[in-house]
Amino acid sequence: MEQTGKIIYLDNAATTPVSGPVLDAMLPYFSQHYGNPSSVYGIARQSKEALDAARTQVAAALNCLPEEVFFTGCGSESDNWAVKGIAHKLAAQGKRHLITTSIEHHAILHSMAELEKEGFEVTYLPVDADGLVSPDQVRAAIRPDTALVSVMYANNEIGTVEPVAEIGAVCREAGVLFHTDAVQAAGTLKINVQAQKIDALSLSAHKFNGPKGVGALYLKKGLRLPNLIDGGGQENGRRAGTENVAGIVGLGKALELANAQLAEKAVHLEKLRDYVIRTVRQSIPNVKLNGHPTRRLPGNVNLSFEGIEGEGMLLLLDMKGVCASSGSACTSGSLDPSHVLLAIGLPHEIAHGSLRLTFGPQNTMEDAQAACSALQEIIPRLRAMSPVWDKIEKGEAKPLLG
Repeated sequence: MEQTGKIIYLDNAATTPVSGPVLDAMLPYFSQHYGNPSSVYGIARQSKEALDAARTQVAAALNCLPEEVFFTGCGSESDNWAVKGIAHKLAAQGKRHLITTSIEHHAILHSMAELEKEGFEVTYLPVDADGLVSPDQVRAAIRPDTALVSVMYANNEIGTVEPVAEIGAVCREAGVLFHTDAVQAAGTLKINVQAQKIDALSLSAHKFNGPKGVGALYLKKGLRLPNLIDGGGQENGRRAGTENVAGIVGLGKALELANAQLAEKAVHLEKLRDYVIRTVRQSIPNVKLNGHPTRRLPGNVNLSFEGIEGEGMLLLLDMKGVCASSGSACTSGSLDPSHVLLAIGLPHEIAHGSLRLTFGPQNTMEDAQAACSALQEIIPRLRAMSPVWDKIEKGEAKPLLG
């Protein structure tokens, strides 16, 4: 198979292209308005005003105060700052217990693991077969020494949207701080930190058509955490380092644009998502949809195909010009399947044969149709070379997916 001329990008959960209006907003701050926002002269004040404007844009999208928004280098930094900062702050009060879920992004899981090395105790809540954690599970896990509950807003792999508002209410009632990793949700789902009783929230610009290398952390007013990065007095003395002005301008503009188009974007992405799910399940046997069937991100498709390896799918899709991701960490040199797919109960052999397609505003129905056509060709080809599938067809092995 020769790679086609057109690239069909269906990995928008990994990153998104910077939109034209966002790039236009950023460009002047690379060479025209280049002043350091910490200085006092005119061109520096222009940069400071740009930061203030972006902070206001983010605050409007989250329904919080501008002074509750702090700019960071990425979503992972925001997660680390929130989790480690809250843990260290409340440890002095004897609160050394943390709660999270088994399907969090590694920025959360690895932060929790580091805190465990320091003597903190972490409860990892299991999820059901759809990837949901319930408010009752959170309530039952909270103890007098619980400092923090961190539950992601929406899962980056299987697309399941968690009951954030209900969990926030449980935490507020118990007097426990609640953080949510909203990296996959911001710019796609409506967020209201006041109504949802969220105390800390992480987001990243490059997930909603903004630039890479810039994120934000919302911290409820009065919640002052130890600094993760020390140095100068930037970000009101909370996060040292000269601000990435162009990137921050891009983040603010991208989130403003995305929030203004939430409903329209959702309708478009759901149409593409549902078409692919329906078409693939009707035309290819032994396929399973991973994640909640309805409580899922509008552009997320995660499917498991029995009898094949995800790496083979990715390579053949790439030859067709389709960019996607799989349920195993083959690109990192690991043979381990996704921790998320294992957490929802998939056996290793099924998790290895999983594929994630994630749509963005730039994608079209033609892209969705091309992806389906590619899979209809690729899956039988891979299964024809699979000894596992050969045994299933001969009746020598029982299929795990009906």
